[in-house]
Amino acid sequence: MFRIGEFSKLTQVSIRMLRYYDETGILTPAEVDKWTGHRLYSVEQIPRLNKILYLRDSGLNVSEIALALTLDGQSLLRQLDKKRMEIENAIQAEQEKLQKIELAKSEIQGGKGELHYNISIKPIPGYQVLSLRRVVPDYYSEGDLWKELSAFTREQKIEITGSTFSIYHDTEFRETDVDIELCAPVKEMGKAKEPFCFGTTEPVPHMACTMVYGDFANIKGAYLAFAEWLQKNSEYKMSDPMRQIVHRGPWNEKNPEKNLIELQIPLEHHSHIEIEMPR
Repeated sequence: MFRIGEFSKLTQVSIRMLRYYDETGILTPAEVDKWTGHRLYSVEQIPRLNKILYLRDSGLNVSEIALALTLDGQSLLRQLDKKRMEIENAIQAEQEKLQKIELAKSEIQGGKGELHYNISIKPIPGYQVLSLRRVVPDYYSEGDLWKELSAFTREQKIEITGSTFSIYHDTEFRETDVDIELCAPVKEMGKAKEPFCFGTTEPVPHMACTMVYGDFANIKGAYLAFAEWLQKNSEYKMSDPMRQIVHRGPWNEKNPEKNLIELQIPLEHHSHIEIEMPR
């Protein structure tokens, strides 16, 4: 048996941490001297301590470590995979914050490196489409909808004849509960199978369009460009619903800097009519 100080030196773990592991119940001493109250550890406890350490270094907290110590090998691997996904999501969120910091710095420095968006107006015809519409938790959930629609088209052997697009039916920006409809142009109308539908989209005589190159974070700048354009072209008023076409994205382009997204905002055209005043 080793006293706690000796065990600390041999395992390179501080006495403070050994006492903490004892308090939380994940590594209790092999014995406690009934006369002195000294904690005594055995060499057989070293493998369990090493397991605690690599689980701790993998990002697991004490409650997760306590659970992991009770699991078999396969269950432990699944728990570690779950923790890896959590860490990857956290890293992505932090990377997005870094991108926003760079954008903020660019604005503070007078818009150096600012992207320019060319806005054009074009008529958009109605399309025969296979569609999937659902209220989802947030805009990031759109990718899951596309996977669902793609799986259905493969299963039913449905031929897509043009660029797929998203329609955003909400009349305001929403952080949660987003109403999104995915549309895939088709040559022939098939039989509806919930939640998938066949139909024809409404034609839009005046659609303001702009291309967004690079990271999806650039979309915000494009909408600001739309705002400036609408201010200068007061004969037009924005309408709903907005659309988005991802010509190059995660499924066909590995480099985010080469993404290509088309934003579309329907417009109402207001003619200037002279009103004759009564004499």
